[in-house]
Amino acid sequence: MSSAVQQVRIPTQRDLYYGGTWHKPRGGYTDTYNPANGESLGPCAEANAEDVDAAVQAAKKAFVTWKKTKPLERAAMLRKIAAVLRANTLELALLDASNCGAPVAEMMRDVEFAAAAFEFFAGLVTEAKGETVPMGDGMVNLIVREPYGVVGRIVAYNHPLLFLGAKSAAPLAAGNTVVMKPPVQAPMSAYRFLELIEGILPPGVFNVVTGGTPCGAALSAHPDVPVIGLVGSVETGRAVMRAAADRIKRVSLELGGKNALIIYPDADLDRASSGAVKGMNFTWNGQSCGSTSRLFVHESVHDEVMAGVLKKIQAYKPGIPTDPATTQGAIVSKAQMDKVLRYIDIGLSEGATLACGGKRPSDPALQKGYFIEPTVFTNVRADMRIAREEIFGPVLSVIKWSDEETMFEQVNSVEYGLTGAVFTRDLAIAHRAASRIEAGLVWVNNSSSHFLGTGFGGYKQSGLGRDESIEELMFYTQPKNINITL
Repeated sequence: MSSAVQQVRIPTQRDLYYGGTWHKPRGGYTDTYNPANGESLGPCAEANAEDVDAAVQAAKKAFVTWKKTKPLERAAMLRKIAAVLRANTLELALLDASNCGAPVAEMMRDVEFAAAAFEFFAGLVTEAKGETVPMGDGMVNLIVREPYGVVGRIVAYNHPLLFLGAKSAAPLAAGNTVVMKPPVQAPMSAYRFLELIEGILPPGVFNVVTGGTPCGAALSAHPDVPVIGLVGSVETGRAVMRAAADRIKRVSLELGGKNALIIYPDADLDRASSGAVKGMNFTWNGQSCGSTSRLFVHESVHDEVMAGVLKKIQAYKPGIPTDPATTQGAIVSKAQMDKVLRYIDIGLSEGATLACGGKRPSDPALQKGYFIEPTVFTNVRADMRIAREEIFGPVLSVIKWSDEETMFEQVNSVEYGLTGAVFTRDLAIAHRAASRIEAGLVWVNNSSSHFLGTGFGGYKQSGLGRDESIEELMFYTQPKNINITL
């Protein structure tokens, strides 16, 4: 066991945090687990509707003064949070690695991204600008932008600390208070984050309620939460929208994906095969809504591309997530592992060819954990379930194509539209393909990367709104028209 494994610090606090203090949950406690060995990491607070209401009321009270706080003062606090994150990167990354299963090296990048998001939105606080409208002599017309109030955000388990931080930065910068719900599968880094930043923000500005579906449902439906955001599945997104409908809430959704990566015959094939492996996010077991889990390869270069993919995929070997040398971690839970294994069985029953993986690793050190080898299916048809349904696991489906029009019909035939990728040396092809893919982000000769400052979000059932950009900041403000007769 490496020295890094021994540095995992379990938070002392496991309760709910609102109004600047910790509170025992009325809903009780539920254990959280280490997916690398199935062992309990101890009990964590399970918020019920009463708990959620208490947190929302604390946030509502704090909003009265937070909205009046000068923007540059808010920015200074956000930068302090970013500094705390950077000073405790390894500790927070190890917590996420031990609770969500992704490798610690990758989780360190997550902490860095969260810190960068706080700094980014701190720099945008004065950009929530309005405008003036000419009305002629004797009249002035102003449009100003104001925060909504209490923002609720529910985040997913694949990037627990990253989402907790990055998804709170924009609403805080805009002058809203927040109630965050971390993933029930991996709440540990949220507790430690709160311990570390305690005292930076005024009481009630940043609140956290942990728990499962009842907690999220109560937050989504609460009458004093005018804005609700979710990072999660399409099914959960629909539930959030239904709950929000009764109060006509503003809704932000970053949902699932069944994303396509297209390789043209003129592409740099070595680069393309690397992009196909990178795009699957095998590091965290394909547990990413942006993973390019459908690989469309022109039939003329199929064999060469597959040789490259199968060679490059060998760099990903399941291992203990808290070991810095691990390149592929554990799946978050036994239920999710079982779901992925069912899909692998479905792929075989549908007639796809298993090119590699498809089973749990044989390493004795991994037998108690939730691990699956990187898996690739070839001879996949676009109408197979493994090519249409989001698996959220380390499973890549390879589809041959020859006719471009048919290929684009297949690429766009799924209900999702989050990301896509194109590999080609031809600029005209690149533009044509990017315009044809129905997705919110399209990479050309790249995959998987995010770019802070550019809007991230999906088409179709993959969500509503754009994050990681000034659009996210503006989403958390509402315009007010002020007409002044002189």
